[in-house]
Amino acid sequence: MSSPRSFSLLLLVLLIAGGTAAISFAWGYQLIGGYAPCKLCLEQRVPYYAGLPLALVALWLLWRGAARGLLVVLLLLVAALFAYGAGLGGYQAGAEWGFWPGPADCGGGSAPPANAADLLNALRSTRVVSCTEASWRMFGLSFAGWNAVASTGLALLALLCLWTSRANGSKLKAD
Repeated sequence: MSSPRSFSLLLLVLLIAGGTAAISFAWGYQLIGGYAPCKLCLEQRVPYYAGLPLALVALWLLWRGAARGLLVVLLLLVAALFAYGAGLGGYQAGAEWGFWPGPADCGGGSAPPANAADLLNALRSTRVVSCTEASWRMFGLSFAGWNAVASTGLALLALLCLWTSRANGSKLKAD
């Protein structure tokens, strides 16, 4: 692992593994832990759904020694997606701490019930999840706060991978 290309490959593998772990934890807390996500929580997953497949394509291109231009575009896009996710996580964490108001439309919701009996059943079974109340904290950070940390790290890994791959010149070649 002495070449810049090898180091870039390692960074991309770390990004993909870290991103997969982060989104897996989110799904695990929801499906196994019973934590219902709010609207912002679900929106914070989108960078993972888009960024991880793009990172896999970038990994494949880097491994194959593809032209640098496409790799640069993909890595910048991955970094931008995770930076956006970090911004969303920071925004929600700040709203949870009361630093600023959260979104007015966050708090669950569904289609209106068709009749009074359905309304009563919906009131008994519906659990409204607020974007401004942390349902869990570890070391002072909520799910949103930890997502901000993870997404920032993933964005930085993408940028570091881009920077280290610069040493390979305009066309990446196999070691």
